[in-house]
Amino acid sequence: MAQISPIAQIPGVLGVELRPFGDERGRFTETFRREWFPQRAWAALQMNRSDSRAGVLRGLHYHFEQVDYWYLLAGRIRVGLADLRRSSPCFRRAETIDLDAADNRGLYIPSGVAHGFLALTDVTLIYVVDHYYDGGRDEFGLAWDDPDVAVPWRAEAAPILSGRDTANPRLREIAIESLPL
Repeated sequence: MAQISPIAQIPGVLGVELRPFGDERGRFTETFRREWFPQRAWAALQMNRSDSRAGVLRGLHYHFEQVDYWYLLAGRIRVGLADLRRSSPCFRRAETIDLDAADNRGLYIPSGVAHGFLALTDVTLIYVVDHYYDGGRDEFGLAWDDPDVAVPWRAEAAPILSGRDTANPRLREIAIESLPL
């Protein structure tokens, strides 16, 4: 059984320590169970795969309804998080968490927490979401380098960004009442 516990100072962000079972043939790891997260109904499930080369930064993205569960298959990433929930005692708090596929850990990101990652190596990330992709109606962006949020990326070089992520607005350009509760 996986062990689930807070992994960040941002409320609701959870780390999932997974338990692999191995023998001479290899190993088996259960990576996700909806029962691990009773705070969500998980009515719809969609699983996605993201492959990124070293130096790519994806995000920051946030949702009003969707939660994400990440499992890194290969490589190392630095996850950037920023609490955009207006009612949170940690509103605007930002932090990073390093994940390494060798650590065999999952990451649960609640709705309202902006998230992204910097690929420290070539990576393959699997993520489960609890809403089907809807053409972007519940997907919003925040500038990865917003000084008012100040995610501590500690990037060694200028990251590689998509056009979409380059165009993400800064927090001061987003009406406060349009942020998640």
